[in-house]
Amino acid sequence: MRQQIPNSELRFRRNRLISPQPTMDNPKSRAAAADAATAGGGICPSYKKYEIRHRLPNPKIAALLVIDMQNYFSAMAKPIFSNLLTTIRLCRAASIPVIFTRHAHASASDNTILSEWWDGDIILDGTPAADLIPNLDRQATDEVIRKNTYSAFRNTRLEDCLKEKGVEEVIVTGVMTNICCETTAREAFVRGYRVFFSTDATATVDLELHEATLKNLAYGLAYLVDCQRLQEISGFHGEWIK
Repeated sequence: MRQQIPNSELRFRRNRLISPQPTMDNPKSRAAAADAATAGGGICPSYKKYEIRHRLPNPKIAALLVIDMQNYFSAMAKPIFSNLLTTIRLCRAASIPVIFTRHAHASASDNTILSEWWDGDIILDGTPAADLIPNLDRQATDEVIRKNTYSAFRNTRLEDCLKEKGVEEVIVTGVMTNICCETTAREAFVRGYRVFFSTDATATVDLELHEATLKNLAYGLAYLVDCQRLQEISGFHGEWIK
């Protein structure tokens, strides 16, 4: 018989995973933000611990995916913001196209199974929570793709966009490491793309979940990279790396 989980416990789990308010000062999200600072915001111990194979992206056929860096996730994203900006700038220096995704629902009935999972706590399009975080170094020519589920490929034009640009490799960054970033990375792999996954420009609610994703992906799906490694392909030798 399936164990019934009390509503209070469901609410606790939901609020621990996703901040319901689009502000970095939201008290409910401070604990998650503190954990996220460890889960991707600094030197990630899992980088060497889980790496099985080493490879660098090929700038001629790569694209950078910046997943769901939105106001809704701002508290979680804040600890990795500097690393993400560095990653974006290094990719631009290597002439790698940058593609942003936005997770947003047209209405409360848009993707009912996801709404059910989060007890109706979803991001509605057209609200401040759905907007990308300011100062992301986004340029007018950058693609912004809206999605309504964990994978950036499902019911979007992402794959068409990648094909138009001649992309064969993707570098995954953003939030959440273990949900939208991981799901997108997995689907990219099964669609035939070589996947690179950032260890220091992705974040989630705690280090255990962050490392679980890195361990799984490194085992058979993705090469692990960070700002330091991406500097090797950018040709840039400035002061972006902390």
